[in-house]
Amino acid sequence: MTNSSPDTVAITASNPAVKVRLSPRVKHLFGFIVPVNLAIYIVVGAVPGILLPLQIQGIDEANKAANIALVTGIGAFAAMIVSPIAGLVSDRTRSRFGRRTPWILGGALATGLTLFAMGFANGVVQLVIAWTIMQITLNLMISPLTALLPDRVPSAVRGAFSTLVGIGMMVGILGGQILGASLASDIQTAYLILPGLMIVMIVLFVVFCPDTDSRSRVNEKFSFIVFLKTFWVNPRRHPDFFWGFMSRLTLYTGYFIITGYQLYLLQDYIGLGDDAITLVPLLGLVHLVVIVVAMAFAGPLSDKIGRRKPIVIGAALLMGISMLAPVILPTVTGMFVFTAICSLGFGAYMSVDAALMSEVLPSEGTFAKDLGVLNIAATLPQTIGPFLGGAIVVGFGYLGLFPVAIALAIVGALCIAPIKSVR
Repeated sequence: MTNSSPDTVAITASNPAVKVRLSPRVKHLFGFIVPVNLAIYIVVGAVPGILLPLQIQGIDEANKAANIALVTGIGAFAAMIVSPIAGLVSDRTRSRFGRRTPWILGGALATGLTLFAMGFANGVVQLVIAWTIMQITLNLMISPLTALLPDRVPSAVRGAFSTLVGIGMMVGILGGQILGASLASDIQTAYLILPGLMIVMIVLFVVFCPDTDSRSRVNEKFSFIVFLKTFWVNPRRHPDFFWGFMSRLTLYTGYFIITGYQLYLLQDYIGLGDDAITLVPLLGLVHLVVIVVAMAFAGPLSDKIGRRKPIVIGAALLMGISMLAPVILPTVTGMFVFTAICSLGFGAYMSVDAALMSEVLPSEGTFAKDLGVLNIAATLPQTIGPFLGGAIVVGFGYLGLFPVAIALAIVGALCIAPIKSVR
């Protein structure tokens, strides 16, 4: 797929020997994508990773596993619905500031207000409402932001760009976990600090990486049918997109079954109790270092050799293998081994799969909408994962989480094989 944006040059990934000349606007994107993702994902690391579980535990410790499943599951379901809708309205937006900028900036401001409100929640119902609203506002910002890859980045350097996106995400998540852990005793203060950096960086991003004027854009007339198509990409007409979607759906479900219960696994399965809070940032540091190394290697390598599929398949299988470590060694050491190996696979998967999927999107006119549909494969597991994980924990204990996650990772790897339009 080639990109007709004025910010890019017409080039494909099929010829890895071609040297890419980046326009100044694309260079600005490369320069700002790490700090802007870092600022956003500090929130993602701090809230669901530390602050939200602590709030839920403080409200009802005896039922914390069921309550975290309820809160995060409902929130993830809302994100799943909103993501493609946010992409649709972004694709159809006509303004002097472009299609993406109004939603990126507006979503950041709305997320900041919601974070402030979450600091005052003192009941499970309040947290369900606040977290659901935050998932909506985050996706109003993130869905248009993810469309920048197919919108404005040449195909031959999408692996490198995806690597930078992933590095910003991972550093942000670790920074959020460290911030959340350091402010665990003062949750309201944490919710006051979090929005500041995010909003400042978003403002800088939209100023220095402006979108092109979209007022002259001609859209298909809106109808109920158009709205229903928001949630659908025909798998018979676009089988490569379908298989990529299924790979993400299954792999991410397995991943979130484990990571969604990380704090409780450390507390109850490994047996650390209250000391588990201090271990989360250390595991996060290992996760960050390994995942950055994996991304820095895998993304550019896929650009250089012009092949995406073997790296994605190998990365998914590696993630499945990593989940054996806590089964064989249910100790802190086992969790560190799991984190290191899983991070190696996840980093390679994220950077290369993002580039792969950008080349099988159905239509240039609906990039954000189609990426929103694809994002369902990442957000639906956050709905399925906690509920499925909760049922497994109740029926079989924490040990039962790992075999299911391993099987799903293997299926995720196998789903990449049928893709034909990308090597």
